[in-house]
Amino acid sequence: MPLKSGFIGLGAMGAPMARNLARAGLLETVWNRTLDKAEQLAAELGIDAAETPADLARRCDVIQLCVSADGDVLEVIDALLPGLRPGTVVIDHSTVGSETARSAAAKVRAAGGDFLDAPVSGGVEGARAGTLAIMVGGDPETLEKIRPVLATVGGRIAHMGETGTGQATKAVNQVLCAGINQAVCEALTFGRALGLDLDRVIDVVSQGAAGNWFLEKRGPTMIRGVFQPGFKLALHHKDLTICREMARRAGVPVALVERTLADYERLMAEGHGDEDISALLRLSGDAPTDRDRPSR
Repeated sequence: MPLKSGFIGLGAMGAPMARNLARAGLLETVWNRTLDKAEQLAAELGIDAAETPADLARRCDVIQLCVSADGDVLEVIDALLPGLRPGTVVIDHSTVGSETARSAAAKVRAAGGDFLDAPVSGGVEGARAGTLAIMVGGDPETLEKIRPVLATVGGRIAHMGETGTGQATKAVNQVLCAGINQAVCEALTFGRALGLDLDRVIDVVSQGAAGNWFLEKRGPTMIRGVFQPGFKLALHHKDLTICREMARRAGVPVALVERTLADYERLMAEGHGDEDISALLRLSGDAPTDRDRPSR
């Protein structure tokens, strides 16, 4: 029998992931802190919205989470536990610290279930297409048991090691995203200053050694001053704060992280926290809608 999955957290990433599970016939029920959002999606998909996380847990073999912060993950785990059945697998797709993953895993395992930290990368485009990269920490046998569920939302599923290694891998990913964002913004500002047609620049360099997902997907919008998420700047700031703390514990300097955090804090103070991370271009004075901003 197919595994019955429940999904918690129906934001920009969670809702399309839940839709892909429903298309595969695996989604049993959903829950969201804002109940109206859960009820609307449930009506769209022809399923029920759970009244509480514990109610969802009673009905599911697999529970998937995609929420915003470490405290949210632990709060949801605590709310699930009264309904958690032995053998249930909880999969956390949120981006949180490795220590949070280990704490959540201990709670779930004490209640007779199992836990995988399985953060994702690929943006809202990947969530909609079901092609996310999923980096998994936890028991490999548990991963194989629920792999058909993950295969409905991800195109690449990689087991990284013990609990917490999925989140550690995602931290590496988020540092890379910060560097790529900085490099793309600086390069496009440079190109505009040289009088180049940036659409043509993006097209040609995307096919060479400098090509990358962010330039290809966000370059054409950011040069027009369009910063729709995407990936919210405030969320990347939250993730980089996690990276900074993990780096501190590991004794690794992360100058790029520090620079990006400072840049994001400035943008958040100016009211741009809910925009895509490509809004970093605003600080160059090069965003078409913000020509009056001072240079960095």
